[in-house]
Formats: sequence, structure tokens, C-alpha cells
Amino acid sequence: MADDGGVVKRLKTAEGGQDGVVTAEEAAQLRRRIVELESEIEQLRRRGQGEGDHEVLPVVTEVNVTVSTAVDLSRVTTGIVTHITSFLGKPRELLNLALTCKSFGWRQPVSTLNWSLVEEVSRQAVCSRATDNEMGCLPQYVRGATTWLSILHRHEHLLVFDVLLGGYIEHPNGDKTAVCSTGDDGGYCLSVAVPMPGLDTGAYQEEDFSFIGDDDLYAVFLAQRSDDWGDSNVHECDFSCEEGTLSFTAWEENATDEISNYDWDGMEPCQSGDTVGMLLNFNEGTLTVYRNNRRLGVLKDGLSGPYCWYVNLLKRSADAVSIKRGTHPNSDGATSV
Repeated sequence: MADDGGVVKRLKTAEGGQDGVVTAEEAAQLRRRIVELESEIEQLRRRGQGEGDHEVLPVVTEVNVTVSTAVDLSRVTTGIVTHITSFLGKPRELLNLALTCKSFGWRQPVSTLNWSLVEEVSRQAVCSRATDNEMGCLPQYVRGATTWLSILHRHEHLLVFDVLLGGYIEHPNGDKTAVCSTGDDGGYCLSVAVPMPGLDTGAYQEEDFSFIGDDDLYAVFLAQRSDDWGDSNVHECDFSCEEGTLSFTAWEENATDEISNYDWDGMEPCQSGDTVGMLLNFNEGTLTVYRNNRRLGVLKDGLSGPYCWYVNLLKRSADAVSIKRGTHPNSDGATSV
């Protein structure tokens, strides 16, 4: 190879199959780059030796200084894939992953897991995020009936009005965190009631509906009773926003454990635009009411078992209520509506 005017001539096959010319400066740059790559490879090799006896993933350096990396997929264990998948964290994203192939969405018989990769990630997400009280409100995992993915979806949508009863209530623009009245008179209450998953909700879409005061429906409600309700005779309890009064019932005809529009210590009526906070304490069995972050007092005690939030709108088109999670003074948390 001869030097001709500072240019090094060498036979080189280019992409188009033509001979090319490499200058001395370009050759020097290539040599420096090769030295840099060799140094990086040596650093990686030493780092791998320092972390254990694991071999460094092979790196192949070709003459044209193109670097390619080969990865042994057998080293990617289920634990690693689970950890990576956990960064998705959303039910919709995990569902899309489960639908891509059986490796993600189908139970692995050779795995120590009793469910699929997506199910394991969903289980971990629920257990790490949900409080003890929230876990008590979520459906239980039952193979073939309830999946961890559906439980995770339910956990992310705990505070919604997912059932509409009566003919004068609807979700504004399809938003299940809010309800509005389509009638023209009345008021509204913010309330809790024991869950009744077997209730035929479709039977009450064309009429007025109330959990209290309608003796004809009490037998229907009590037919839904389960051991989860506990020993309390308070199956429904509501706070009247218009008057600030208390109502509750045991859903028994001529029951002594029934109060309507009762005055209680701390009662205050609310106005349009107010935020009503309701803190349900499962340990003490109490329901505490706040108005605009100011504690009014304990609305009702003696509660046991699970309860569901509900709002009662009485035929007034101006009525609209939304529900969201909130934090109130001197408490760990509450649900605001």
C-alpha cells in the first residue's frame, strides 16, 4: 500500500460493488473507534465478573466496525417478564397483552404460578394497591368465575354509580362517576346501602324508586340478605342534602329500627356547589359527614358488613352529583360526593 499525496489507496468493496478510496484520516478514525469498542467490551467483561460468575452476553466485532449483540432468551425467566409486565399496570393494557399469545394470557402448566402471567401481574397490582377495606369490597378470586384481571378493573373503578334505578336518573354524557336527574321537582340524598348483587335492576327503570319508605319493596331487599351483612339492622342510611336530616331503615314492615328525616347533632343543610364528604369506618361501624372539608359529626353508628355508596335524586333537573375519592381533616381518607 503506497502513500500518494497524503491519500491511502486500498481496494474496498462498497455497497454498489465499486472500488473505493479511504483517506489516511478516515483510517485513523476507524482505528480509534476500534480501540474505543475494545475498551468498552473489556469494561463490560470486568463488570460481569464483578457481579458473579455470569457470562457477559457475547459481542461480535466485525472488520467493518459494525457491532451486533446476541441475547440468550433462556436467561429471561418468568420473574423478569412479570416484573417488566408490571409496569403496564392498567387492566386494558394487560388485556391487550393477554390477547397477543398464549404465553401471556394462558395458564402455564409448567410454571409455579396457578394462573397466567397477566393474572399474576393483576394479582400483584391489586394486593399492592388496595387497602384492607377496599379488599373487603372487591369480589373474591374464583377460578373460572372471577379473574384477577377483572378484580383489578373493579379496583380502579370503585367509586362509580354503576347501577341506575328509577325513571328519572341518568349518567351525564355516559360518565359513570356522575348522575343527574331528568325530572322537575324534589331534592337529593347522599347515602349508603348494603350490596344486593342479585337484585333485578331492570324491574325499576320506569318508576320512582327509593330504598326507604316503600314497604312493598322491603321483602325484595331482604331476600338478598347474606352472612356478609353482619348483625346490624341498619341496611340503608342516607343524609338529606336539602335539610341535613338523617334517615335509615332495617327494611322490615312496621319496624322500630326505622327513622325518616331525623334531626341529629351537627346537622346542616347543603347548597348547590357544596362538597359533602362521607367517611365510612368499617372498624368502628360509623358513617361521618363533612361539609366543604368541615366535620359535621357522626351521622350513624352501629353499622356492620359491606356497604355501597348511592345517591338518591328526586325529579329535579338541576340536581347533579359526582363522586370521587377525597381526603378530609383528621382522617386517613374518605369518599367525597
